[in-house]
Amino acid sequence: MEHTWALIGFGGMGGYHYQKIRECLPEIRTKGAYDIRPEARKAAEEKGLYAYSTLEELLADKEVDLVTIAVPNNFHKDLSIQCLRAGKNVVCEKPVTLNAAELEEIIAVSRETGRLFSIHQNRRWDKDYCIIKEIVKSGVIGAPYFIESRVQGSRGAMYGWRNHKVNGGGMLLDWGVHLIDQMMDMIDSPVTSVCAHLQKVFGSDVDDNIKVFLRFENGISATCEMSTNCFVNLPRWHMSCTDGTAVIEDWSCKGKMVQLNTDAEMAWDDEIVYTEAGPTRTMAPRPKTSLREMPLPEVNPDWSDYYQNILAVLDSGAELIVKPEQALRVMKVIDLLFKSEEEGTGFACHI
Repeated sequence: MEHTWALIGFGGMGGYHYQKIRECLPEIRTKGAYDIRPEARKAAEEKGLYAYSTLEELLADKEVDLVTIAVPNNFHKDLSIQCLRAGKNVVCEKPVTLNAAELEEIIAVSRETGRLFSIHQNRRWDKDYCIIKEIVKSGVIGAPYFIESRVQGSRGAMYGWRNHKVNGGGMLLDWGVHLIDQMMDMIDSPVTSVCAHLQKVFGSDVDDNIKVFLRFENGISATCEMSTNCFVNLPRWHMSCTDGTAVIEDWSCKGKMVQLNTDAEMAWDDEIVYTEAGPTRTMAPRPKTSLREMPLPEVNPDWSDYYQNILAVLDSGAELIVKPEQALRVMKVIDLLFKSEEEGTGFACHI
C-alpha cells in the first residue's frame, strides 16, 4: 500500500529523513514539507516537494497519512498532538519530549485517536550498537556486568539551537537519549538506580560534557559518557563480561573480543610478581595461553528497517519496534538524571 508522507521541519534532520526515504523506500510517496522559515520552504521546493504555507494547510491535506516531525525539541509535544488529532500517523524525532509528563500526554492522544505514534530512535540500527547487542545476546563471553558507552568529540559547545535550554538543548537530551535508549533496549531488566554528572564547560545554559550511571536489577552497571572537549578518545564501547572482554574502538567498528581459554589452566604463583608498578599478584598479567582473541561478530543493520516497520504496522498490524512506552521509560530515567545533577546525589528507582 502506498503511503503519502510529509515533513514538519526541513532543516538538517528533515533533509536527512527526506534523502534516506527517497533512496530506500519507494513505497512512501513524499508530498511536501512545512517549515516556519521561508528559506527552508524554498529548499523543499527546489527538491520538487510541495511547500505548505502553513501548518494548518498540511494538517488539512487528506492525502497525507504519515508525518515526520523534525523540529527543535520544545515543539515536539504540541505538534505531535496536533498531527494525531488531525488523523495523521506520526514519527517524531528524538528526544520525543522534554520530560516524561509531556510524552504521557501524547500517548493518551495516540490511544484516543487510534493513530500510530513512534520515535525515530535511529541509533538502534548503528552497527557498533548492533555488534554489542549481538555479543550480549549470544553469551559468547559470558554475562556482562560493566558496560561503558561513549561518544567523544572536540569541537566545543553544542551547535545552534541545541545550545539553548529553552529549545530543549543540551547533551543529555541530544546524545544521552540515544545512549540510554540503547542500554535500556539491550538490557532486559528494570533500572534500579541512576546518577548524573552534567558539566557546563562552555556556558551556563545547557550541559555539554556529561557522564551518567545506570544500575539494572539484574546487576549490570552501565556508564554513558558524552564529551565535546575530548582530544584523546576512549573506546566507543568497553564491555566486561564473566568470561571475557569486548572492545569497539570507534564508529568504524574496529575492535576485538578476548575470551577466557577454558582449555588452559591458570594457577596462582606463590611468589609475588614484580611489575613496573611494583609487587602484585592480583594485577599481574595472565598467562597468554589462558586467553583467546576473537573477532567481533558480523552484523548488517539497515536504517530503512525503521520505516519498513512503520509501514508494516500500518499495513498489516505488525508489532511496533520503537514503542512510545519504551521512550517513556527512557524519559523517566532522564527526568531523574536531571534531578540527580540538581541535587548532587543518585536516586533509587524501578523503571
